[in-house]
Amino acid sequence: MDAHALAARVGAAMYAGDVASKDTMGMALVACEPGRAVMRMAVRELHLNGHRICHGGFIFTLADSTFAFACNSRNRVTVASGGSIEFLKPGQLGDVLTCEGVERVLQGRHGIYDMTVTNQRGEVVALLRGKSAQIQGTVIPET
Repeated sequence: MDAHALAARVGAAMYAGDVASKDTMGMALVACEPGRAVMRMAVRELHLNGHRICHGGFIFTLADSTFAFACNSRNRVTVASGGSIEFLKPGQLGDVLTCEGVERVLQGRHGIYDMTVTNQRGEVVALLRGKSAQIQGTVIPET
C-alpha cells in the first residue's frame, strides 16, 4: 500500500473512534496524508467563553487533534510530548476554523509539527508547534 493510501486509512480509523474530536467538538477530518492533516470546526455557541469569543482551549483542541492525525499518519502510534500555542486573533461565533498540520522534522521516534489555524477569511487565528514521540504499536494492522 502506498504512503498516501495508508495515511488515508489511518486517518479514517482514528477519526471513527475519536469521540472527542468528532462528537464532542464537531470537528471534521478533511485530509490525512503522510506527515500532514487538515481538520475543520465551526465555532458554535457552546465554544464561546465569557467574552463571547471562542475559548482558547477549543482552538488548542482543534490544533492538537490535527497534530494527532498528522503525526500518526505513517501508522506508528505517536503521542504528543509537548506543544506551545500562540493565539493571534479571536474566533467568533459562526466562524469556520480550519487547521493544517505539517510535519517539519521526523528523526527516529521524535517529530516536530506546525499547526496553523485560520478562519473562513484565511486570517491566522493561532499557531501551534507540537513535539511528538512514537510509542509501541500501529494504528491499523500492518498487512
